[in-house]
Amino acid sequence: MSGLEKALFNLKFTAKQINRQANKAGQAEKVEKDKLKKAIMQGHPDIAKINAENAIRKQNEKLNLLRLASRIDAVASRVQTAVTMRQVTGSMTNVVRGMDQAMKAMDLEKISAVMDRFETQFEDLDVATGYYENATTSATAVATPQEDVDRLMNQVADEAGIELKQEMKSPEEAAPVKSNPTEVEEDGLGERLRALRS
Repeated sequence: MSGLEKALFNLKFTAKQINRQANKAGQAEKVEKDKLKKAIMQGHPDIAKINAENAIRKQNEKLNLLRLASRIDAVASRVQTAVTMRQVTGSMTNVVRGMDQAMKAMDLEKISAVMDRFETQFEDLDVATGYYENATTSATAVATPQEDVDRLMNQVADEAGIELKQEMKSPEEAAPVKSNPTEVEEDGLGERLRALRS
């Protein structure tokens, strides 16, 4: 197995691992959204805010991991192309060795130059991927923007069919106990009766 084939295997394996991590982050995001919904329904704004921040952080983590996996997959495709080209070039070289006329028509320097360019591009891609990994790590460390938290809280509240106030009230205040219509009518009748007696 050549160095490029090993690199190709490692790239594909790494992309699969990163995709699994992205799926786990997506599942964690869903758990946090469920907790957010529960906290909103129970009227706990502080807990809801924490859950919203966690959900957004997990969502960003999932997106960053998916982007990284996509880039690694793109690099793997280019490595696969290089492996194929190297195999084709090797086959062509073996065939050309036996044919003097074909050897004169083939420009081996150009083939070598193309392979050199591919190797240079792979080194550049490795540098870019390393830079992207660092950028991804620092991006997940950044605090979650408040507008994202508010937007997610409103979205979950809408899905739950709850009207979300800017300052959420405690459960007792959020859902006042309504009087039965008969009690209201009795109170009204009692006041009229008192008015008639006086």
